[in-house]
Amino acid sequence: MTFKLSPSSLNLFAECPRCFYLTLHKKWKRPSGPFPSLPGGMDRILKKHFDKFRDIGKLPPELSENKECSGMKLFNDPELMKIWQNNFKGISWTDEEGNELHGAVDAMLVKGEKLIVLDFKTRSGAPKDETVDYYRLQQNIYNFLLRKNSYETEDYFFLLFYFPTEINEIGEVIFDTELVKVKVDIKTPEKIWKDALKILNGDCPSKSCGWCNGR
Repeated sequence: MTFKLSPSSLNLFAECPRCFYLTLHKKWKRPSGPFPSLPGGMDRILKKHFDKFRDIGKLPPELSENKECSGMKLFNDPELMKIWQNNFKGISWTDEEGNELHGAVDAMLVKGEKLIVLDFKTRSGAPKDETVDYYRLQQNIYNFLLRKNSYETEDYFFLLFYFPTEINEIGEVIFDTELVKVKVDIKTPEKIWKDALKILNGDCPSKSCGWCNGR
């Protein structure tokens, strides 16, 4: 039996292998609330914002004014970016047994011959260390996938946080930004990928969490 995995499913595996097993074998799925509409709306307009600057060959000011982005440009292949940003396609790789791993990115930077993954995050306030840690596996998986597709990536990725700071007199919400640079780790997603497939091809784990207890 082959499986199609994503960063979100591997995050679930890291959190609870039993929930992961039950979900991927379609035995049971952990309940989830409705996806908040604000982050989805922000994601759409940020991608349009970046597309506008890519089309004129510039970085948006939140990057161009940051010294970490010196010598960089936005990845200039609109058609490929549409695929990589698509949640149903994304960047994908299939192993020799037919198992597929895929993930959709927000944006991509280029420095020389190397790609740099850039992900937008909307938060209520400035990011903290635990906030960055929450997204670490996801971004490392994107780099793992790019390298499996024969692209060179830098040894770091960027998280670009947008968070509200005030409302002006005409009711517009003012956002501030913070760019966080994080070192890439390829070994961890590769190990988690292999461990996850081993679990899926074995017996259901007995250790449960508060969600899957009794399922």
